Amino acid sequence: MSKIMNPTKVITGPRTRWSYANVWDPKSINGGAPKYSVSLIIPKSDTKTVEKIKAAIQAAYEEGQSKLKGNGKSVPALSIIKTPLRDGDLERPDDEAYKNSYFINANSANAPGIVDADRNPILERSEVYSGVYGRASINLYAFNTNGNKEIACGLNNLQKISDGEPLGGRSRAEDDFDTDDEDDFLD
Repeated sequence: MSKIMNPTKVITGPRTRWSYANVWDPKSINGGAPKYSVSLIIPKSDTKTVEKIKAAIQAAYEEGQSKLKGNGKSVPALSIIKTPLRDGDLERPDDEAYKNSYFINANSANAPGIVDADRNPILERSEVYSGVYGRASINLYAFNTNGNKEIACGLNNLQKISDGEPLGGRSRAEDDFDTDDEDDFLD
């Protein structure tokens, strides 16, 4: 059985960090339809994943020419339409998590499948949070809505590889209570 290659689909590398992980419950952004979403932080050193994403953006552009053309006479050049791969050093200079990284925001109307490193389903919500490392299955596609012509990123599935420092200042219960210090108790 041979796999059919989809040029717009990418599986990120295992050092991809998940941020703004809304993967259990869909959230509405700016009054839009509720969606599942995650910001994927990809180290600039992961050139393999970055090149795969750039190739998928190009493939989505080529596949979506008729959409991007819309009612116009021509298709806008890829260099002038908005694409989802962004530079963390330029767009989030004050956020340490995005330093020396690219990021791509992926979303979907459907819940992503979420598995662990051994491909077993993760059912415990506390296992997946902003800050974990893992791979993501994403799909790039062209769209043209109300004159907004761009390449967007759809979220398919997620594979958690390892825990990471929680992002957003939230601590984990395991870390808060990892001490036997009970000095404050009934003094």
